Amino acid sequence: MIDTLTLEEQLAMTAGAAMWSTVGYEKAGIPSLSMADGPMGIASGRVDERDVALLTPCPTALGASWDVELTARVGTLVGGEAIRMGVDMVLAPNVNLARSPLAGRAFEYFSEEPVLAGVLGAAWTTGLQSTGTASVVKHLVCNDSETDRDRMNAVVDERTLREVYLLPFELCAEAGAGGMLAAYNRVNGDWCAEQHHVLTTIVKGEWNYPGLIMSDWFGTHSTAATLRAGLDLEMPGPARFLGFKANDALEQGELDADRIKDAAQRVMRAALRFKQEKKALIAGKGANELLVEAAAAGFVMLRNEGGLLPLVPGRDKHIAIIGPNAAAPCYQGGTFAKIAVSPDAVRPLEAIKARFADHARVDYEPGVDPQPRLPAMPVRPIRDLGDGYAEGMTIDYYDGQGQDARLVASETRDTNSLVWFTGVHDDVATLDRPARIVARGMFHAEHSGDHIFYLGATGPVVMHLDGREILAQQEPIPSSDVMGKLKSGDARSVSLPLDAGQNAVIEIEFTYDPARVHGLWYGIRRPDTPEAMLARAVALAKQADAVILVVGETSDASVESKDRKDTHLPAEQIALIEAVTAANPRTAVVANVGHAFDTRWEDQAAALLIAWYPGEGFGEAIAQVLAGDREPGGRMPVAIAREESDYPAFSLTPDVNGDLVYVEGTRIGYRGMADPRHTLGEGSGYAEVALLAAQVERNDDGGLAVRATVENRSDRAGSDVIQIYRRAPELALCAFAKVHLAAGERRDIVIVIAHRRLQTWRDGWVDIENPGLFAGRSARDMAFDLPLPALESVG
Repeated sequence: MIDTLTLEEQLAMTAGAAMWSTVGYEKAGIPSLSMADGPMGIASGRVDERDVALLTPCPTALGASWDVELTARVGTLVGGEAIRMGVDMVLAPNVNLARSPLAGRAFEYFSEEPVLAGVLGAAWTTGLQSTGTASVVKHLVCNDSETDRDRMNAVVDERTLREVYLLPFELCAEAGAGGMLAAYNRVNGDWCAEQHHVLTTIVKGEWNYPGLIMSDWFGTHSTAATLRAGLDLEMPGPARFLGFKANDALEQGELDADRIKDAAQRVMRAALRFKQEKKALIAGKGANELLVEAAAAGFVMLRNEGGLLPLVPGRDKHIAIIGPNAAAPCYQGGTFAKIAVSPDAVRPLEAIKARFADHARVDYEPGVDPQPRLPAMPVRPIRDLGDGYAEGMTIDYYDGQGQDARLVASETRDTNSLVWFTGVHDDVATLDRPARIVARGMFHAEHSGDHIFYLGATGPVVMHLDGREILAQQEPIPSSDVMGKLKSGDARSVSLPLDAGQNAVIEIEFTYDPARVHGLWYGIRRPDTPEAMLARAVALAKQADAVILVVGETSDASVESKDRKDTHLPAEQIALIEAVTAANPRTAVVANVGHAFDTRWEDQAAALLIAWYPGEGFGEAIAQVLAGDREPGGRMPVAIAREESDYPAFSLTPDVNGDLVYVEGTRIGYRGMADPRHTLGEGSGYAEVALLAAQVERNDDGGLAVRATVENRSDRAGSDVIQIYRRAPELALCAFAKVHLAAGERRDIVIVIAHRRLQTWRDGWVDIENPGLFAGRSARDMAFDLPLPALESVG
């Protein structure tokens, strides 16, 4: 089939046709593929983030589930969403590793442990592709941080590269992933899109990977070197370096025609494979139930003194819900793959009140400002568009900047942040001239006092209040800083007095030039003081029988293109924890955080539950877990150090040469910590599950497996994760199994250990002589030593 195309047509297939599509040739029966970003749902791939999609738990939350089958079902759900939106390939999963807790995108990583990340990433891939949708695994490789990611050079030794950072990609390749996405950064001196050793020698050569390898968006830097290295597809289109732009290199003998044909064939095979009939396997009520199940499966309970949780009817008659994230939860982090969540998603506060309404009084106080960087914009639309929205801004799109510009579209958006990719609205997305947006809303002041107005944008913007200009920005933001500014909510502000009952018209006019991405953000902070909010929270805590304190992050705390400064919760939240736990020791802290973070305050609380970024099922899941309707099913996917200096890798700032040296080698995360506060695999549910026995056996094929006996000693169903580790040449996870048990059930399980887990790289894969295996329920629970059985003699 590829031979029916000319060499020039084959060459054209090495670059995208447009922002989210590949080149196809109807005459040759080669269709074009449509793509979208992931991994927490279907994002981008169209014009902007207005299209509502189902938001799944973040990969770290799925990593915390340690549940292969559940993770596959979540992938299947996302595949169904892709079908609904006409998407053939999803840029997911992200199987980079949480090398440092500062990584801005750590919430997108399953774990710091490559085996856990790889096994779950492969399961997600399998689930997604069961619908006929392609998985494009990202970001190959060592894109484990955001600081200078477009320029930095990851310096990593060969053993570490293969055993740690490439392993998750290898497992996804074995699972049949349709594609892989080359990262922005460099590895050992070469751009990832030009890394011949990785792309060709290892992935295509040693792994015999038949899929296509594409660039991250705008992640190419050359023509001949990129194609020779093994990259097959430059994205997005139109071509920048590859495609027809490579004609000169081909004519000058810098490229081989066979390499062009190979690249085109890989694109063609993907098109033929993933343009077949598709089937959405999970949707509707089943999808919503899965989102709640998956959220709860990732909740990690690290502390539950005195059996505070679950809350008990009759005992806990007055429940105080305190904390900013109860009413303003963080469902996801800030990336270009941000999902527009349905306004019907139930917040934790609403869900908890509904669940306990019949047998307890439930009161709420935020304690601290729920949106410290960029507050909401609580307005009514300036006019009724007939779309059913009673809250939000009326957004008008014009095809020019002058007063004679034509109004081409309007919509209502109830948000404080708008993002558009490659264009602004369907009707004006292809314009190659400046245009403008006008957002209008009616604000009602409930209290008298100073109100702070916020405004930011990627281009010139002005805000009017009742026709009077109050804020303006004339300078456009450099394209290299768009994401950091956009997602951090960095905005100008002004304080103005308003009277209680006053209505004011807010109008924002944003002008823009054609660009890859545009953003507009705004908000209003209403009168209150930190002292008053804290005092009300403490007073409520003193009155209550039990306190659920929901703290954590906002979606601008973890952002693409920007790493964090430290691992601490905001200072005002730590002060809130200290004050509330002092007022009522029967306090359960729910941490809505997407990465490893400092928990040195945890001993002050009776219970600690880490919820991660749990997706849109957060509200229902946390209410059900607090009530005991569901187990908190998670175990730690990352380790938490006692001090920041204990993390084997911490600083993510490259040196003056742009090098970021992976000095810790294979001792990433828990592997390199002498005494972590919480290590990999820690956590417990409400059920008491015991590991009664474990021993290593040889399979019929000569491989190794662990036969273990587990028992649920509770009168309720529960789950646990049985984990197999090796001690040498360093502590490392080898295999694991999530087991679900009915009340009182005892069961034997078999956990297969892949041969590679007992090998190390020394210019080739060699067996570890004395791996020192043990089985337990965390990386430091050495419940059973597992001596290897002797090989049977031959003769």
